[in-house]
Amino acid sequence: MATITELFGTATAFTVTNANLTNSATAGWVSNAITNTSTLALDALVQFVFSAVNTAPANSKAVFCYAFALVDAAGSTYTSTGDGTPTGSEGALTFPDITTLPVVAPLLGVVPYAVQNKAINSPPFSVAACFGGVLPPKWCVGYVNHTGMTLAGSAHKYVEIKRTVA
Repeated sequence: MATITELFGTATAFTVTNANLTNSATAGWVSNAITNTSTLALDALVQFVFSAVNTAPANSKAVFCYAFALVDAAGSTYTSTGDGTPTGSEGALTFPDITTLPVVAPLLGVVPYAVQNKAINSPPFSVAACFGGVLPPKWCVGYVNHTGMTLAGSAHKYVEIKRTVA
């Protein structure tokens, strides 16, 4: 009788060249795109790591994380924020004011910033959960920093999940 088990890939770092953000309700960051057409992962877990800063929490006291996707991996029309659309490259992304307006992209998760001068390691967030339990052919993630501090994104990463039969 065959046994089906989960198979976790190797953690892969996102490029974080532009991941340092000042506090804003609209100015965000987006990762590079990940293509899933050859790896055929069933899900990907994403974790964000932010360096410690000595600034008191303010505003919403949180980082709001979102997922973006393409149905056609050869296309370029990602899920939008409602005010900006990812290009597939890591960099800046404009969001609608997250304090007053809805965001079109699904919420990946919220990372609280409760205590100053402490590094923040987010829990792992499921990308597939944002899209009805299915990991899209091409996807990326992004966030808005509404913590009251300048955010230093230092080691964002993801790990793909597959199934194996033994």
